[in-house]
Amino acid sequence: MSMTSPSSHRVGRDRTSAPHPPRSNRRINYVDLTPTECQTLLESRDVGRIGWSAGHGPQIFPVSYACVADLIVFRTSPFGVLSELVRPTQVVFEVDELDATRHTGWSLIARGRCQAVASPALLTHLWTVKGAEPWAGGVRNVFIGITVERLTGRSFGSQRVPAAARRGVH
Repeated sequence: MSMTSPSSHRVGRDRTSAPHPPRSNRRINYVDLTPTECQTLLESRDVGRIGWSAGHGPQIFPVSYACVADLIVFRTSPFGVLSELVRPTQVVFEVDELDATRHTGWSLIARGRCQAVASPALLTHLWTVKGAEPWAGGVRNVFIGITVERLTGRSFGSQRVPAAARRGVH
């Protein structure tokens, strides 16, 4: 391919196409979840994603977690990327459940501050908590706790509140 000839592999909008893609006639159908429903859903799962602005750019990683003593807690390696979070850091934490076939689900976002757990009593307890055990192998002996400052969520695809939030399933 010549560098001077037009390319069909351009990044960006093709100037010959319509200015806007065709719109879906599907209606946006969601309900905001209450803080209590969000907390119940957060406690009903054990895998989420943590995101933050790392030293070398935005990062997002899946982690297994548990809700303990008003914290979202997960374990990591002292040598991995997540070990950056031992120092106080603003983070977002997302948990969701999606049904791609039915186009339904829910999603919640916890915004807050995380850092290494330092309390000897809490650390002793955390070694026994179900859900705080990481899926990843190797040495994962650093506990990170997220103090949630804001918890919001949505249920979409139907006006029903997710069953786990209605029942209070943990």
